[in-house]
Amino acid sequence: MKISKENAILIKHLCLSKQHGAQRLLSELPDKGWKRGSTNSLLKRIHKTGTIVRQPGSSRPRSVGSSIGPCAQSG
Repeated sequence: MKISKENAILIKHLCLSKQHGAQRLLSELPDKGWKRGSTNSLLKRIHKTGTIVRQPGSSRPRSVGSSIGPCAQSG
């Protein structure tokens, strides 16, 4: 299950204020239905960058079209 923005803020607060890890969060809030992997990746991002949002430019780079390729228009 994807972690919503409100839940990510809750996780960040519990992680930074009470030093909870992923397993502790899952045991204290079992009704949320979070997966340990997604919680771990969110906690890694919080520890690395201090924020819950993706950093700009962190996605796959776009390919740049050229006029040399097979889809180039001929004159």
